[in-house]
Amino acid sequence: MNTVCKELSNDEKMFQMIYDMSDSAFLYYNFGEKTVKTVGSWNKFFDTGLRTSEELKKIGHCVEEEYAPQFEEFLFPEKKGIRKGDMTVRLRDGKTWLECEAVVIYDKKGRPKDKVLRFEDITKFKRQHEELIYLAYYDMLTGLYNRNYFVQLLGKFLRKAEKEEKKVGVMFVDIDDFHRINDGLGIVVGDEVVQQYGQYLSSFGGKDVIVSHFNSDIYCLAIYDSHGTEEVEQIYRAMGKRLEKPFILSGGQEIFITAGIGVASYPEAAKNALELINCAEIVMLKGKARGKGSIQYFDTAILKDFLQDIDIENKLKDAVFHQNFTIAFQPQYQANNKKLRGVEALIRWKDKEGNMISPSVFIPIAEKNGTIISIGSWVMEESVRIFSGWKKKYQASLILALNISAIQYKRRDFVDSLMQVLEKYEVSPSEVELEITESILIDDLEEVKNKLLALKEYGFKISLDDFGTGYSSLSYLKGLPIDTLKIDKSFIDTVISDNNTKIITESIIYMVKRLGYETVAEGVETKEQFEYLKSIECDSIQGYFLGRPMPPDQVEMLLNETAG
Repeated sequence: MNTVCKELSNDEKMFQMIYDMSDSAFLYYNFGEKTVKTVGSWNKFFDTGLRTSEELKKIGHCVEEEYAPQFEEFLFPEKKGIRKGDMTVRLRDGKTWLECEAVVIYDKKGRPKDKVLRFEDITKFKRQHEELIYLAYYDMLTGLYNRNYFVQLLGKFLRKAEKEEKKVGVMFVDIDDFHRINDGLGIVVGDEVVQQYGQYLSSFGGKDVIVSHFNSDIYCLAIYDSHGTEEVEQIYRAMGKRLEKPFILSGGQEIFITAGIGVASYPEAAKNALELINCAEIVMLKGKARGKGSIQYFDTAILKDFLQDIDIENKLKDAVFHQNFTIAFQPQYQANNKKLRGVEALIRWKDKEGNMISPSVFIPIAEKNGTIISIGSWVMEESVRIFSGWKKKYQASLILALNISAIQYKRRDFVDSLMQVLEKYEVSPSEVELEITESILIDDLEEVKNKLLALKEYGFKISLDDFGTGYSSLSYLKGLPIDTLKIDKSFIDTVISDNNTKIITESIIYMVKRLGYETVAEGVETKEQFEYLKSIECDSIQGYFLGRPMPPDQVEMLLNETAG
């Protein structure tokens, strides 16, 4: 008997230690003896002691009112013959969450014998869950809906619009030149700009307008039953009015921004959420090409052009990898005696289907995706290699004109790479004319000038290509080490028929000759154009009238004739 009592006493001590170490609170009730015992962290959650089962109702006042009715049923599961039950409640302090569990043991006749209630603090896990829920739906930086949840909500808009035969407009919003803010002022300032602009855009949110932040400087709005472009235009005008004023940051900086917007509508542009967003983004990019602060609406022609560019870009990457290009050379002739001055190297590309793709189409794409570096390097080496062979074979006095892209020219290793190619094929820099466009001169004129001077010291000729198509061509002539100026084809096309063009062309040639530059007219296609340009003392001619772009073997025929 004493041994049994001792074992019970030890068990009680063990259980008491377990209860004391636990963060949970326990209540035990014996229906036969009608005794109540509370152990564990009871006083942590409830500020009332209990002596009878009826007093259990007291702890019902400790939970928030919305949980009270359900909580009372939970405390007395035996009234409904329930063996096990659970629920989650929040205490009146508004902070603490409890997970509650009840277990009742019944005898063979179904009468309750014992009842245990357990209360565990799950506040930490509840907060973590709420944070996960928040992250699933909201953007941490701006507090707006995130991209994934926006797509879900837009999908609901579209299903509703289909039933009600309504329209849904999507506005894809992108801050112009945002990288300049990040690069110039830092990502902390950039984040604050994104936050403030996001807070402003949130003012448009409501029952029929969803506002989201996708990433970085990109936002997306969905407008239900947008009545054509009317409501979109209202939001666009409101945005424009707000952006007339600066955003005042916490550091005191005043930041002005503009934003490009693309708009696509259901059901005209697309029938599902992702396609609609994609269409809005496509037209936004199209609008940005026209200038800052623009709005562009979707139409099928824009989508067709975009898909064509994507197709070309994919083919171009494959062509670059396999170097599936060829070089054509267009001859340049001296105007006064039609003697061959030199040749301009021109890249040609025929895709796998046998279609010739114009450089005016694929070069801008190559400049955007970075493949222009590989293409430029290939053109440089291949044309110099071919030119070197001609020089050795025919001993001809000839100039090789190479087009240099702005991206290629701005690379730090450009001059060294070029010199290595020339040394490899034993071609003198004095035999090479580098054609640059005004796009090279825009960003840092002083740095460009220094690099041009370095090239001049090596002996290269420098030609300013497409003269007359930019906004400030004349301003670039002063102080730049230029040898040749190429008059753009757009002038030559109308130089015979339009008197104003004639006056401008004559003025350019007169001015350039006074500065000591050589002039080359591009796109000369008729005898009348040639005779006129010769009469006003244009130095050299390039165009279909005297010679189309041709493969290397046809250039050799010209050189054979010259040598003969």
